[in-house]
Amino acid sequence: MKIAIYGGSFNPPHIGHVAAARSVYEQLKPDKFLIIPTNVSPHKDMAENSPEPNERLEMCRLAFGDIPRAEISDMEIRREGKSYTAATVETLREEYPDDEICLVMGTDMFLSFRTWYRYQYLLENVTLAVLSREAYDTYEIEQFKEELEREHEARVEIIPHQVLPMSSTEIRERMRLGLGSDLLPDEVYGYIVKHGFYDAKPELSWLREKVMPYLSEYRVAHTTGCESQAVLMAMHWGEDPDTAAIAGILHDITKDMPKDKQLLLCEKYGIILDNSEIATPALLHARTGAEFARELFGISDEIYEAIRWHTTGKPDMSTLEKIIYLADYTEPNRDFEGVDVLRELCFEDLDEAMALGLSMSLGEIRARGAVPFGDTLEAYTWYTSERGE
Repeated sequence: MKIAIYGGSFNPPHIGHVAAARSVYEQLKPDKFLIIPTNVSPHKDMAENSPEPNERLEMCRLAFGDIPRAEISDMEIRREGKSYTAATVETLREEYPDDEICLVMGTDMFLSFRTWYRYQYLLENVTLAVLSREAYDTYEIEQFKEELEREHEARVEIIPHQVLPMSSTEIRERMRLGLGSDLLPDEVYGYIVKHGFYDAKPELSWLREKVMPYLSEYRVAHTTGCESQAVLMAMHWGEDPDTAAIAGILHDITKDMPKDKQLLLCEKYGIILDNSEIATPALLHARTGAEFARELFGISDEIYEAIRWHTTGKPDMSTLEKIIYLADYTEPNRDFEGVDVLRELCFEDLDEAMALGLSMSLGEIRARGAVPFGDTLEAYTWYTSERGE
């Protein structure tokens, strides 16, 4: 039986790792293919705000799930301490004493192989399966291969592979800037965003794509308008435009869900409703939306609160909360009497804009013969009394 082992920090496992694993399977055709994330790498320190070993293990399960015969092994994580490959091979040799073990590695690791812990033991017990990185590496790889074969009777197999030009360090940095979704398997990227690893911010184009299935055609246009208005207001008032964009994209994520599903979400998230909320389904989406967005995307508390209060408002709102409330009300698709005045006021005085927006909202509610919601009344009273009106 041929056993291939592919180890690494996988911090995170990116599309380059997946492409390498696919090349290994296609060219070696192993009977057993073990992908083994390290517990602690002996070659490099773990980056700041990295996932715990078990979380990297889960990301590997998400990344390599489509590779034939791939098994994600936790053997190095269970062993704890530094993850020396020699110890891993020893464990496998005990279980598979007569089988061929192929140790997969990249060009850099191969060319520095003599620095590995117990490298001679490894040469005696494994076939080195080397992913050839670039055309210019070929001569150096062949020279070192011949040297190991001559001096140690090593078994070395070169696997031609077009390595993607990326590194985990660069990918982590891109994710901190709200980029990088194209460099990771989609499920891995979503897992990172949800848990906030590497201080990652969701890439806005990726987030829009994930939200669109929850929105009607009208809601898509409204959400796009709310995002753009929120970004303009954030830049004007000194708030982070990316944070405002995220809140704008997500603010109506549950708005198009029917009442029965809204109520199921309330039950799931432990949201306690009063009679006025039960009687007015349109109010529910702000509360369920904040919880749903947190579940799917791990949003920050400030974004959660901005979504939570974007429909009713409340007294003493944060700048971001006011921006999302007003952007929802004044986005470019809105067309009602007085909206142009309110739009201008959004860039002149936020509190005065809140007072006017709440007044308009209360007027519209009363015109329908409905009872104004308590939070909206309290917010209106707060913003008008604060201004001495």
